[in-house]
Amino acid sequence: MYFGMKKKRGFCVFALTRRRKILILVALDCFLIGGANLAAYLFIKPFVPISGQSMIAATLLSIVLYLVFGAIFKVFTRINRYTNLQEMIAIFAATTSEMIAGLAIMTFSWSMIFSRRMELFTYILSTFLIISSRLVWRLIIERRNMRQSAEESPKRLLIVGAGEGGRILYNSLLGSKTAGEISVVGFVDDDLNKQNTYLSGVKVRGRVKDLPELIKTYQIDMVTIAIPSIGAKKLKKIIDVVKPTKVKVNKMPAMEELASGKVSLSRLKEIDVVDLLGREEVELDIDSIKDQLTGKVILVTGAGGSIGSEICRQVAKFNPAKILLLGHGENSIYQIHRELQTSYRESVTDFVPIIADVQDRKLIFKLMEKYKPDIVYHAAAHKHVPLMEYNPREAVKNNVYGTKNVAEAAKANHAEHFVMISTDKANNPPNVMGATKRIAEMVVTGLDEKGKTKFSAVRFGNVLGSRGSVIPLFREQIAKGGPVTVTDFRMTRYFMTIPEASRLAIQSGALARGGEIFVLDMSEPVKIVDLAKNMVRLSGYTEEDIDIIETGIRPGEKLYEELLLDKERKDKEVFEKIFIGNIKGYAIDHVMNFVKGLPEQDEELATKVVKFAQDSGK
Repeated sequence: MYFGMKKKRGFCVFALTRRRKILILVALDCFLIGGANLAAYLFIKPFVPISGQSMIAATLLSIVLYLVFGAIFKVFTRINRYTNLQEMIAIFAATTSEMIAGLAIMTFSWSMIFSRRMELFTYILSTFLIISSRLVWRLIIERRNMRQSAEESPKRLLIVGAGEGGRILYNSLLGSKTAGEISVVGFVDDDLNKQNTYLSGVKVRGRVKDLPELIKTYQIDMVTIAIPSIGAKKLKKIIDVVKPTKVKVNKMPAMEELASGKVSLSRLKEIDVVDLLGREEVELDIDSIKDQLTGKVILVTGAGGSIGSEICRQVAKFNPAKILLLGHGENSIYQIHRELQTSYRESVTDFVPIIADVQDRKLIFKLMEKYKPDIVYHAAAHKHVPLMEYNPREAVKNNVYGTKNVAEAAKANHAEHFVMISTDKANNPPNVMGATKRIAEMVVTGLDEKGKTKFSAVRFGNVLGSRGSVIPLFREQIAKGGPVTVTDFRMTRYFMTIPEASRLAIQSGALARGGEIFVLDMSEPVKIVDLAKNMVRLSGYTEEDIDIIETGIRPGEKLYEELLLDKERKDKEVFEKIFIGNIKGYAIDHVMNFVKGLPEQDEELATKVVKFAQDSGK
């Protein structure tokens, strides 16, 4: 604890710990209750004979009872700079309970002479004084914050959403230390009943369609969306309406930040392209996952990659005994290991970093024998389509032989589940990367013999923000002023977020009975050029500022991708948005005989791999 001084903008302010603030608040309330009792005594004394001793006893009883009920109703632990109706109700409940309990005690006490009129007067006055103290403190904080930030012209802001989210955001901004940076001009809401009404003293000035006119009339600098449950279509509609004005659009922070008082202009959240995908993420069946993961040893290959690292984060929430972080790149393994140790320092889970290559069969078997993992998530793979076209032999070695090594080692050491991370590019693949992943699927499902280890694979769409995905590339190009490059304006892709992809892998492991290929219902595909346009717009530019150009399809790319062919899909969901592919299985000997017979020359090897993978889907 400390009670020190902080220098801020040329003057000093006291820095208080939370405990000292509570003690000061308790002392202030006790003083106000004592003052209310004294004032009531002096007012009533000419009319009712009450001794000073009785007044002192009543005052002490009032203070003790108020402290008890104040603690019960959490009067002293609230953030007073945001005092609102909830805080006032808590104070009212505490003082009312104190009065009722006090009257009951004094009524049955033969030794005390008291006046009910005095107690009622004390109750009204003390309630008024305590609530007033909170409101005065809030007013002082708001005025101080406005003065401290008054040196710069405030940003003129419109808040979209005149509901609870809008109210919370406005009050949080008003009570923040940077309140002077923002001037809330009004609210916008499509509810006709809210038009021309006031929320927290600020007028609802129109509907979403009125935004361009309001922005021009009131010289608005920024529009903030304060609708926590807003869907992608409504969000896109607002962005499209505001687009011609070139005004920045953002959204309210998470409720945790609002509650902690950390809201400022800089903490308003940028709208990400993920918000515009128009799909709901899959939620886990917590009970089944908990039963599968808690207390177990988990191995994640490719643990330093985008998907692998997120699987580690998701799995860690369920308190496994050990998570083995296996990867080839030492820096990425170091980073995820450090992150997990920091985030889960109180956890019982042991995080073990392992630098290893899945192509090293001897080492993989040795590690499996040493740690005996219960569940293996195999995310390690070469995934970059054009690069694998130039290096087909490396794709075979890593994606096929690497998968075979990890899968056979897991089987030899009696792992319960083996889940391979696959891709939509494995469906009818025209490229080496997709073909090797399809062959890897055949290896994994071919190893399943309804024994100890249950083998399954999970097909993902494109993962937003992952390494090698289009999103980081577009961000980099926009930051440099463009142009943004799209290989073909007709190209479409399925998209999902990294957490969603990882949840699917974990959920499928719990659902697996052996030999399945799980596929997520990815909704509608997204045009890459539309993604580029949205990212340019969300970065605060227009297509006039940043050019979007077509560069031509790269080696191995498809215009349109499919998760499954129509004949491969079973209609029945096994879990919300999760299907099992009706995909033909192959004996592992058949698959490996083909792989071992591949030619040395890269071009011929690539042709044979792609043809074999395509034929497997017929």
